[in-house]
This record gives sequence, structure tokens and C-alpha cells, in this order.
Amino acid sequence: KNTCANTCNVPKLRFKGYNDEWVEKRIEKVLKIKHGKDQKAIENNDGIYPILATSGEIGRSNTFLWDKPCVLIGRKGTINKPQYMDTPFWTVDTLFYSYVFQNNNAKYLYYLFNTINWKKYDESTGVPSLSAKTIERIKIKISNNLREQEKIASFLTLIDKKIEKQKELVELLKKYKRGLLSAIFSQKLKFKDDNGNDYPAWEEKRLGDICKIVGGGTPDTNNVKYWGDDINWFTPTEIIKKYADSSNRKISRLGLLKSSAKILPIGTVLLTTRATLGEMSILSIEATTNQGFQSLIPVKDEVSSEFIYYCQPIIKHFCYKYANGSTFLEISKQTLAKLKLMIPNKDEQNKISDFLSKFDNKIQQEECILSYLKTYKKGLLQQMFI
Repeated sequence: KNTCANTCNVPKLRFKGYNDEWVEKRIEKVLKIKHGKDQKAIENNDGIYPILATSGEIGRSNTFLWDKPCVLIGRKGTINKPQYMDTPFWTVDTLFYSYVFQNNNAKYLYYLFNTINWKKYDESTGVPSLSAKTIERIKIKISNNLREQEKIASFLTLIDKKIEKQKELVELLKKYKRGLLSAIFSQKLKFKDDNGNDYPAWEEKRLGDICKIVGGGTPDTNNVKYWGDDINWFTPTEIIKKYADSSNRKISRLGLLKSSAKILPIGTVLLTTRATLGEMSILSIEATTNQGFQSLIPVKDEVSSEFIYYCQPIIKHFCYKYANGSTFLEISKQTLAKLKLMIPNKDEQNKISDFLSKFDNKIQQEECILSYLKTYKKGLLQQMFI
């Protein structure tokens, strides 16, 4: 570790054998900014800038192949996600690519550029954008030792590989779970009771007969008396995990009385039914929701909260199939109530839910590891660069 991190131009965390101070340079001194000419590019599903022109554009004379290691920097739209490329790619109009000068390591510069707050240099009042001149004038602190650059790049590359492998494991588990859900609800995968006997046949039931369906509401946002720390109040953007235990905003008792929001009991399955469709969480506390929900309160003798939660693929598909709306999609309480589900008896429901819960726990454990690795890398970037 560095002993004078606050007074010297050296990072807090450093490999042994490297003691020279880092130097301040403009980006134009370490690489040359270039950009492609094609006019249309396709953004991938992760929201990261594309690195390939479309097949029709590849034949154009102003679209060409770049085959040297470089750093890609978004110049329109997404400007805060530098990428590294060491394989040939066709240039595109929405990003800058770079010619890295020989005394610098491209991968090292990629990691260094990930510590820059690019939004700070946004030159537009509309779609975020950067010019080559703006980027070239940004000052960075950099090691002048190529070997140190290479060592830092190699170490962080190993961390990235661990993160990618962990991502792949999480996605594999999620894919496997989707397969299990499909097999269970098509009854290709069957469960037996503790004595090894088959359970009774599943019965078709309407969602409105096995659950009480309850909408939500929003108190007047301009009346401060309606908001406070009393009652949890969920919005669709907060439905991201199996159990909902605390909302970002709370409403007061007066706000509850002065709106169509309703107190929902523990075990209610929150179901998003406006704009965002089919996302689900189980309440582990009493709470209310806004009007973007039609929440499901299971009839105890008919169905469990856990089993309804695991019916999500079927319910979500139904929501998208029958939702209406010109501004945003929405499915009504009346339409939702007509959804027909095949339901096993309570003992088999519990066995299915216990089985899937264990699988969820495994996914959650691996997601926690992934989150830790990402946090660990973020900390390294903060300490290994100035």
C-alpha cells in the first residue's frame, strides 16, 4: 500500500517494485481518438453500445474494419460505458474508438477510463454526447511504466473473468429454474407424497375464485400530511425480489383514509398490472400499493402465497396477452379474475413450493457472490487508480 496517498501522485494500492509517481496527462497524449461513419447501429439487450455495423452497412465504403486493441467510448446516448476490444470490429457512428500509442497498454487505459465520470463532460442538453476534443482535453493520472500498466491490466482481467463466470453460473441456474417451472406446471415433472403415492389430480380454478384481487391507490402527493413513516407503500419499480419487506416511501394513516390505497396482509402476492406487467413479490409485512397493482390475497383453504408466486410465468403471459391501453398497457381486475390455473391440493402445493424455494435460495447465494465480486472490483478500481 502507498504511505502518502493524500500527498503523492501514486495510487493507494500498488504492486511491489513500482515506486515512481504517476504523471498527469491529457488523454490526447496516450491515444488518438477516431470514429466510424455509418449512420445506423443496433444497441444490444444490455444497453451497451454496439461494436458491429449492420450487415447492410458493412459493404459501405465509409464503414471499415479496425483490428488493433483499443478502447471504445460512447459519443452519443450512452457515454459512460467504455469498452475494450482486442478482436476486429466494424466501426460505428455512435462511438469513438482509439489508436493507443505504443508506450501504453490498451487494457490498462480501458480500466482507467472506467474510473472517469464521463457524464461530467456531457456537452448536450438533450441526448448525452461527447466530442473528440472534449475527450482529448480530459486530464488523467497515469503510470509511465508500461510493465506496471500491464500488471494492473492483467490482474483486473482475472477479476473480470471471475465475474463473467459467476454471471454465467447465475444465468444457468435461472435457465434451469425456468425449465423446472415449465416441467412442473405442464405436469411432466410430478411429485409424490411422503409414502411414495401420487397426489390427487390437479383441478382447474379461476384466479378470482382462489384469490381476492385488490387494487391500490396514491394519496395526494402535494399534501405532506398524507405522507410519513407509518405505512409501507410500494410502486412497481420496487418489485425486484421474492419477498417485499420495506418500501422506499411511506404513507400516513390520514393518507390511507384519503386515498383508494388499502392495507394488504402479510402473505399477499403483489402483482404489477399497469405499464410493468406480471412482476410479483410476496409481502412479508402489512403494506399498501399504488394503482399499478392488482394484488392477490390467497384464499387459505385453496392456495398458498408461495404457490401463486411460482405461477408467475403463467400469470405474466396472461397479463401481456389480455392487457389493453394506448398510453401504457394495463390489465383489469375483472379480466385477471378470469385466468384459469391448474391447481394441485395444498400438500402438493407445499411440496412444490419447498422444492422451488430451495432452488431460489441457491440462486440468491450465487447472486450474492456476484454482487460481492462487482463491489470488490469497484473498490480495486478506486484504489489502484488516482
